[in-house]
Amino acid sequence: MKTININGKLIDFSTPKVMGIMNLTPDSFYAGSRTEGAHEIVERCYQIISEGGTMIDIGAQSTSPASRFLAAKEEAERLMPSLGLIRKEFPDAILSVDTFYADVAKQAVEEYGVNMINDISGGQLDERMFPVVAQLNVPYILMHMRGTPQTMQEMTRYDNFIQDILYYFSERKAKLNLLGVNDVIIDPGFGFSKTISQNYELMAYLKYFHIFEEPILVGVSRKSMIYRLLDTTPAESLNGTSVLNTLALLSGANILRVHDVKEAVECIKIITKISDFDS
Repeated sequence: MKTININGKLIDFSTPKVMGIMNLTPDSFYAGSRTEGAHEIVERCYQIISEGGTMIDIGAQSTSPASRFLAAKEEAERLMPSLGLIRKEFPDAILSVDTFYADVAKQAVEEYGVNMINDISGGQLDERMFPVVAQLNVPYILMHMRGTPQTMQEMTRYDNFIQDILYYFSERKAKLNLLGVNDVIIDPGFGFSKTISQNYELMAYLKYFHIFEEPILVGVSRKSMIYRLLDTTPAESLNGTSVLNTLALLSGANILRVHDVKEAVECIKIITKISDFDS
């Protein structure tokens, strides 16, 4: 059974969990996820929790290719007041911070009790991230990406697509383990440094990532791999998201990172019910 340790409490994934997305960015690719102002932030947290979300992932930097790259100080200035508000209103919530800056991660954990770090760069954009996470002793979401959010779509050529990504995780997970980071969550990085076709290949081979014996997080919510394939928009991509979330669950995904919590929870309930007859 796969587990992670949150402040001494084991979270097990015998039933998959939902991580609700909270964007504190004015330029997030999906307009419906943008949250600004204290009232909207509290309302969004309440929505995630009431609809069955187990974790809240809070990000202050957009990772779409067209977004502006924020320095650590600017990201922290946008993020920390919101963390203070969320912790006050939801003291027991499991909070994840979406950042690739070690200093932002450190402040978020030490001052606001954030429970895990979600780093889209896998420690590549800040070489201090791995040692800092080890010092903080919190779970770490290790994602696959090449380059930066602004350059990643120019970096989609691989010698052997799936094998290259598996090697990336084996190498970086070993570095984390050597530092004493044992609660690692694997995120294959849908939409990052991958073409539309590669994203679907990744979904087809998702089961291969169980080789690491770590929880697997899948984040496909309303992404371009859906709306470009279907010639629609992010706003029209909920149905496609639910289809892919269901496929991910059938391949053993443990965490769904989503904008639409209620629908993801329903996917889990249905797949869990079916698995009762297939064990």
